[in-house]
Amino acid sequence: MKTTVVYKKGEQFEIKADFYSAPVQSAPVLVYIHGGGLLWGSREDLKAEQVEFYLQSGFNVFSIDYRLAPETKLPDIKTDIADALSWLKVEGTAQFDYNPEKIAVIGGSAGGYLALLSGTLDTKPQAIVSFYGYGDITGDWARKPSPHYQKMTPVPKELADMLVSKDVITVGPIQKRYAIYMHARQTGVWIDKISGMDTKELSALCPLHLVNSDYPPALLLHGTNDEDVPYEQSVIMSEALTDAGVENQLITIPNGKHVFDEDWENEVVKDAFKDVVQFLRKHLS
Repeated sequence: MKTTVVYKKGEQFEIKADFYSAPVQSAPVLVYIHGGGLLWGSREDLKAEQVEFYLQSGFNVFSIDYRLAPETKLPDIKTDIADALSWLKVEGTAQFDYNPEKIAVIGGSAGGYLALLSGTLDTKPQAIVSFYGYGDITGDWARKPSPHYQKMTPVPKELADMLVSKDVITVGPIQKRYAIYMHARQTGVWIDKISGMDTKELSALCPLHLVNSDYPPALLLHGTNDEDVPYEQSVIMSEALTDAGVENQLITIPNGKHVFDEDWENEVVKDAFKDVVQFLRKHLS
């Protein structure tokens, strides 16, 4: 059963989330953060097959929206993630049956980045699962033109700028927003668009640079043929976690591309999701 709630309100916006109730009492909660380069996407991007898989595995699912860039910058997006976790800790139990002490955060791509960033918040989840996320937004892969996107039809700056809203937005259809991302990756201005910060300031928003012994256990999944977010991003994040004494695991998907997890019938993907559930049960039991 799905119930939509508003977990945060501002003067010009409200942010929604969908709560999917597991068929067991007082189950843990998985907070799902969608991807989209921080520029597009919504809580409804979570595939129905994955929702059902998590529910039948004994987890509630809380799929959240958040404010999108470039209308909203990264520091404020970070506060949306923090407020979603706070809502679950403080307010959500009045409406739903779950265990507020057993919360994990899951995300893919930009959502994987935000999931990793949640490990640096004051109110941390008990576990983190990052599908092809990234821990470093100061590297060349993010701040220089992407060879992968430069192979595509060039998107003029004028078109990308036309697609930016004058209002705060929390839901962004890919059909209307993807060109903003393409232009930004083709020209190397993506991180500037989403943050408005210089490299030194960005370090405060890089999970890779903020890892310490208090960081939650983390599971990283990444394909070796990911042309959008380099596989190495998960490798160096895993190494940093290990160096800090944080329990972590890196699951490598041989020849896997970006959004490999949407290939639901692939046996390698099925096995990966079994590993995800095993990891979650270990840290949320």
